[in-house]
Amino acid sequence: MRIRATVAAVSGALALSALAVPAAHAAGTPGPAVTFSNVKVNKGKNIVVGTTAKVSVPVTYTVTHPASLDPDTFATGPVLYRGAKITSPTGIQGGDDAGTCKAASSTVLNCTASIDIRPALDLFNSEAGTWKIGAVAVDEAEHPTWQGDLGSTKVQRLSKLTTGANPKPVKKGKTVTVTGKLSRANWESGKYSGYSGQAVQLQFRKKGTTTYKTLKTVKTNSTGALKTTTKATVDGYYRFIFVGNTTTPAVNAAGDLVRVKK
Repeated sequence: MRIRATVAAVSGALALSALAVPAAHAAGTPGPAVTFSNVKVNKGKNIVVGTTAKVSVPVTYTVTHPASLDPDTFATGPVLYRGAKITSPTGIQGGDDAGTCKAASSTVLNCTASIDIRPALDLFNSEAGTWKIGAVAVDEAEHPTWQGDLGSTKVQRLSKLTTGANPKPVKKGKTVTVTGKLSRANWESGKYSGYSGQAVQLQFRKKGTTTYKTLKTVKTNSTGALKTTTKATVDGYYRFIFVGNTTTPAVNAAGDLVRVKK
């Protein structure tokens, strides 16, 4: 299990690397008396992560606190977690820095933050899919308040898809062979690996038009490779498309032009 710190600072004075394991702080002195709401991760879109580059995911949220509690005495931040409870997660992702908040009233803060994901350090391939959304508030004595079940989002392995159609040109009525490969980020190796056993659509767009039409559906082999044939009729572009799933986003290959001669 790879877990990093979730919140970093309050007024530049509080470093919270101790929050790496929430369960260690689940009991004992209560944290700030706050509640979280209106948490929106990545503007409601899935989070797509490649092989090595850090992904900073924008988050907005609301914090409600007693009027007697000074907002300058605690830090807040959003988290993503896996498992039944936020205080005993099987995986958790947080931000490098605490959220930035502005007072909307004497008891309400509107906040922005980021969740920072480094795939090589933070993710196993098996963790692609649905993550729960939570948040944490921490006072100056490092007492946390955790709140889970604030929604969910998907963390996906970035996908790539290629298409190549031959021969070029081709005689009208003859066979065009279309090949390609579907691959996705392997967070553990830091490379892209072929995605096997996936349904991929072969599409065609007549030259001079803007709309692709699906010709057939084929499946990737054990290495993610694709190969199929079709009959040539007119000049046009062939491409493969993958509609995506819970762990892997949709992707369209670039069209490959084949000219047809009589």
